[in-house]
Amino acid sequence: MLAVINSLVINGIQATPVRVEVDIQNGLPGFELVGLPSQSTREARERVRSAIKNSGFIFPNRKIIINLAPADIKKEGSHFDLPIALGILIASEQLEYFPPEKMFFCGELSLNGDLRMIPGVLPMVLELAHMQSDYILVVPQANSQEAGLVDEVQSFAAHNLIEICNFIKGEVALKRNPSFFPEKYSTNKIPDFSDVKGQESAKRALLIAAAGAHNALLIGPPGGGKTMLARRLPGILPEMKRDEILETTRIYSVAGLLDSKHPLINERPFRSPHKNASSASIIGGGRIPRPGEISLAQNGVLFLDELPEFSRDVLEALRQPLEDRIVTVARAQATCTYPANFALIAAMNPCPCGNYGSDQECRCTPLQIQRYLGRISGPLLDRMDLHIEVPRVSIEQLQERPSGESSAALRDKVIKAREIQQKRFKRNKAKLNSQMKPADVRKYCQLDDASQLLLKNAFDRLGLSARAYDRILKVARTIADLEGAERIKIDHLAEALQYRSLDRKYWQ
Repeated sequence: MLAVINSLVINGIQATPVRVEVDIQNGLPGFELVGLPSQSTREARERVRSAIKNSGFIFPNRKIIINLAPADIKKEGSHFDLPIALGILIASEQLEYFPPEKMFFCGELSLNGDLRMIPGVLPMVLELAHMQSDYILVVPQANSQEAGLVDEVQSFAAHNLIEICNFIKGEVALKRNPSFFPEKYSTNKIPDFSDVKGQESAKRALLIAAAGAHNALLIGPPGGGKTMLARRLPGILPEMKRDEILETTRIYSVAGLLDSKHPLINERPFRSPHKNASSASIIGGGRIPRPGEISLAQNGVLFLDELPEFSRDVLEALRQPLEDRIVTVARAQATCTYPANFALIAAMNPCPCGNYGSDQECRCTPLQIQRYLGRISGPLLDRMDLHIEVPRVSIEQLQERPSGESSAALRDKVIKAREIQQKRFKRNKAKLNSQMKPADVRKYCQLDDASQLLLKNAFDRLGLSARAYDRILKVARTIADLEGAERIKIDHLAEALQYRSLDRKYWQ
């Protein structure tokens, strides 16, 4: 007897329907699994065998052939345990009722038949919702809230194999997963900008970076507050919208970073990988492709502290995602494309001892300084919209009471600036100034005669590239939005230009 059970497989952050076909034949006992299964999928035979026996059923002592169709797609994951077990029970006529064609099953089985939490449920639900039909998805109880994020799909949760078998036979009615709504975004646990003493120019630059989602490089001596400033940036970013929440949560679901108690990423990510992180962990990949830090920072911030200490391969690999906002990972096993729409905030010292260019004596030789700064290539430096100098704080500033604006006040300014951008890009409300195409720059970043002359003189004197030219205009547009100005004025452009001059101070 042939049994067919519907399931899904994850490729990148997308889900694809899969038919689990189970055929039981006469012959020597065997368990053949075909259809490009991975090692974790092949191990299902032992988990399924024990789960069926320990759930009170009989595992057929015959030749079992299981095909995962379509056969040209690599099948990765342990969530095929449940559909394989159900297929075996139906094919061996221990379950007489076939589940409807529009019912999908996903879940990992323990040896006693219990269902365990699996990664990638949200992409599965979103794929069924995209197919626009009355599909039903059955998942483990631990994934119930994650499945309930999408109202368009009926999803049910079960605790074990017996419960699902009784559900298929019509003896037990599973409870539909309730709609899950995110908790209200809170910035209470994020350090406040009002605690920072001094560094008013750096705060202003980070405000601009937050308003337009611009990349920024913080450079200065040790102890100036570069890391402290960067870690306060999430506190001035606006709340994520529903589409952004689902998009970011989908990536974390595929990466297996969600838990049953907090199945939703409703705060903008702030990822801060260690300087010894590999290229695969930052960009994505591995033997079995997984999202990297640049994808986990989707709609948020990727912070690279001590930027020159990262490997050259990692830094150069950042160049393409910073432009395209996506990253494609090609492996022998599969080729996956992950989103990488993030703002890069980096911090570094100007030399190995950190005192080059400051009022303290630098102990480094010119060759050491040149080698240290040379770890940051020109193309990568060119992709940093703002170059921010963070000088050492004086004793007088440290002894003063903090008097700067709070994160809440700065956040209100960022929200107002982003609302202006949403009105400007009404056809694509998710677009921000940093994501403008050349046609958008020509349309929305027009300059008067005085501003054009200033930019021409700066372009010739600083030796700017065409990419830097566009990025200066984008930053100037964001500064104008913060001021509520309809057109870019010469003072907006002058401020944007000053954020591109530090590379000439250090990278001479």
